Amino acid sequence: MKKIKVLIVDDSALVRKLLTEIVNSQRDMEAIGAAADPLIAREMIRELNPDVLTLDVEMPRMDGLDFLEKLMRLRPMPVVMVSTLTEKGSDTTFKALELGAIDFIAKPKIDITNGLHEYGDEIADKIRIAKSAKIKQHVSLPVTTSSTADAVLPSISNRVASTEKLIIVGASTGGTEAIKDFLINLPPDCPGILITQHMPEAFTKSFADRLNRLCRISVVEAQGGERVLPGHAFLAPGHSHLLLKRSGANYMTELNQGDLVNRHRPSVDVLFRSAANFAGKNAIGVILTGMGKDGAEGMLEMYNAGAYNLAQDEASCVVFGMPKEAIAAGGVDEVVSLKDMARRVLLKLSSFGMHSNRV
Repeated sequence: MKKIKVLIVDDSALVRKLLTEIVNSQRDMEAIGAAADPLIAREMIRELNPDVLTLDVEMPRMDGLDFLEKLMRLRPMPVVMVSTLTEKGSDTTFKALELGAIDFIAKPKIDITNGLHEYGDEIADKIRIAKSAKIKQHVSLPVTTSSTADAVLPSISNRVASTEKLIIVGASTGGTEAIKDFLINLPPDCPGILITQHMPEAFTKSFADRLNRLCRISVVEAQGGERVLPGHAFLAPGHSHLLLKRSGANYMTELNQGDLVNRHRPSVDVLFRSAANFAGKNAIGVILTGMGKDGAEGMLEMYNAGAYNLAQDEASCVVFGMPKEAIAAGGVDEVVSLKDMARRVLLKLSSFGMHSNRV
């Protein structure tokens, strides 16, 4: 068996040691080297030709983001960021994902030895996923403005669609950028949106805040008990499942700290099942890039309840796992490129009331 060759880049000798131990404890991977800064790493990449790089965000001699930007431009390769659990660390992590990093490892602020070893299997899984992920050359795109978006995307002329319909979104690996690219094109009067993205709880509020700054809709981390209104999106917090409920004529958010589902909390399946139960044909389901099968069964339940569902296509996914499983389960109406996802959703919303969900 050919092992995954991993190069570890971190200014902390302890973190380098711990990550090396975690990698070398896996049967299918090996740590071929460890570098204390990006300049050393640059030479080691040339010499050792690693399959995956783990990269610390904050390092001496060259900032991790500067190094990542140069790497993805000159020698694109799978990168997993190692990020501190701080507000600054989370902001930098999202910039790294925007530059092309596949995923990130959250580095605990205290008891780092036990903290990293406790998540050893998860770290190994992220490295495996990175090895198989699609590497994309980073291209900086201008933020869509209301005038340009309105010029190219259909408007929601059907007010019933804005007030009675819902958009339900699930994603995992690669999802932070996919969700941003989808939401940024939606108009302020779009239906209420619920989103589950697999992410540690220390990062979900920062992610929601970032989306809120970029989008024309309001995006917040769900607190539970909020009324779901047009032009508002609610992101599942990293510590709880997000569910849709009804209170009279109103859609409401609910949080639940129940058991992990498909190894996740929040789980996409939990959100999708609640949408099937409480929204039925009033929901549009969207499943985006991600590893695994979370969301496939729930999306099928949405489909059977009358929802109209879209899955991101393989070509535009970082990891075509969750969409592939949802398609295979039979719960998907359309397979759509990420760049066309907002347009297809808005077109479907504009047609609601004219005919049945499926024609």
